[in-house]
Amino acid sequence: MSEQIKLCFSPDLSLNAEGKHVRDGLSTAMLLGDNLWLSCDERTTIERLTRLPDGTFGKHHSFDVHAYLDLPAQDKSEIDIEGMGMADHYLWLVGSHSLKRKKPKRPDSIAKQIKSLSKIKSDPNRYLLARIPIIQDPATGDYTLHKEVTHPDQPGKMLRAGQLRGDKTSNLLTELMEQDEHIAPFMNIPGKDNGFDIEGLAIHGSRIFIGLRGPVLRGWAMVLEVEPEEDEKGMLHLKQLTKEKPYRKHFLNLRGKGIRELRIHGNDMYLLAGPTMDLDGVIAIYRWRNAVDGDTEQVVHNNELERLCEVPHGTGENSGKDKAEGLAILDDQRVLVVFDSPTDERTVGKNDVMADVLRLGEG
Repeated sequence: MSEQIKLCFSPDLSLNAEGKHVRDGLSTAMLLGDNLWLSCDERTTIERLTRLPDGTFGKHHSFDVHAYLDLPAQDKSEIDIEGMGMADHYLWLVGSHSLKRKKPKRPDSIAKQIKSLSKIKSDPNRYLLARIPIIQDPATGDYTLHKEVTHPDQPGKMLRAGQLRGDKTSNLLTELMEQDEHIAPFMNIPGKDNGFDIEGLAIHGSRIFIGLRGPVLRGWAMVLEVEPEEDEKGMLHLKQLTKEKPYRKHFLNLRGKGIRELRIHGNDMYLLAGPTMDLDGVIAIYRWRNAVDGDTEQVVHNNELERLCEVPHGTGENSGKDKAEGLAILDDQRVLVVFDSPTDERTVGKNDVMADVLRLGEG
């Protein structure tokens, strides 16, 4: 049994329009000081919890992304935030960019259930790669989001929220992927069918690494690398990284697993990896040593990745539950993992949930 930490959410901030609780769809996690930042895949908010004296996280505060960014859809359409990172006083976030296939519902007729599986939907707000200024309050130690704020170390410089150019059906990143020799064939396939699906973001300096849950190519997962630049209007563009394109692709042999989360620790990258499709399967944490040292595209074979540990997942009666989605670095030897669709054993009362703390060792 792994060590666990309780995450305590406020009942006043935790339900979306459909009544789903934030603890039931956690999709990414990031620790900044004593603040644990989380997102739920069916909301347009980012959640902040604070470490309490007893080691739990509480004092829930919710930030509505609409207040900081011009989202393509203003109707609370979900962003499906699947990755967060921080660099240079900016909180970065990325949506899944994926399509959804409708689920059949058992009460419906057979014909209707079959018909539902043919329907594919796009959520406009999923096409989001953006940054929001984040500043730490020296008095409380808490980090807070701002639409625009003075740089804390450079008084004459302003930090302002911005996002990659896009609309309700695509953005600059997906436009590039539609021309990519490896990814283009998967752009019109739903994420849970091994289509294009972002689930992970990590930052090193100006470099942003984007983990793909799909597609997985003959067992190989992919990490995209980009370097956004801001224009005079605050819109983000992508710096040219090679002679041919403004991004790099890194291929990692995770033996069929897709990427669920990325985190950089020192020069290494931790990868939370699991099934790309909607099924129960092994979820594990890997270390890609010296991942950020190079400035070229990389092909990383399985024996060049360290498999650090497995992560619990639902099986049997709990099939489809306890899907590890978020990974936060606690220290050199421990990480915190949060889960989508938690089991009843993981939930506490009406508003709290247990996260797992896993020891990685020195490796």
